[in-house]
Amino acid sequence: MSIGRKPRADSLRNREQLLTAAKAAFADAGPEVALEEIARRAGVGIGTLYRHFPARDALLAAVYQREVDQLTASAERLLAEHPPLAAFERWLHLLVDYLATKRVVAPALQAASAEGARLYAASGVPVMDAMNRLSGALIASGEVRADVQPEDLTRIITGLSQGYDRPDWPPSARRLISIVIAGLRPVGPPGPTAADRR
Repeated sequence: MSIGRKPRADSLRNREQLLTAAKAAFADAGPEVALEEIARRAGVGIGTLYRHFPARDALLAAVYQREVDQLTASAERLLAEHPPLAAFERWLHLLVDYLATKRVVAPALQAASAEGARLYAASGVPVMDAMNRLSGALIASGEVRADVQPEDLTRIITGLSQGYDRPDWPPSARRLISIVIAGLRPVGPPGPTAADRR
């Protein structure tokens, strides 16, 4: 086998199927769900699971890292596809999905190993960077009330996240998102952008 050879397409597909199945299984049955059940949901054999993830700790870490990566990468993608306020709203819904997974996976990840604890501790920085990117674009767009400040948006997200460790949190959080977006909209016509004010 040559050094640096790219993984085969079927191997990448199996890995993605395993991560998707693991996320769902952890949500349904907790982080101690049988690995055989995860393999069954992914439509692969247990040997395939172990080739990708030799231990439960590795699977927990991979699921969590993928959630962080998807959430942070989505900021730029959403801003490229939607106006800033719509991008911000969609990102908040993705944040709810991320936190729902974090509620289940993060405690087990931190308890599993020092490496898992480091991965968890490091995840806050990229998530905050994505949030700041969205907040900056939103305020500069003039799509929100002129008196909205970056710290207001930070507090909104912090408040939205309160209680995420409760199983009944996601529906309430999604209702709050619609309330927040309505409250951010200016009463009159859109205000000037940051470029207009310079």
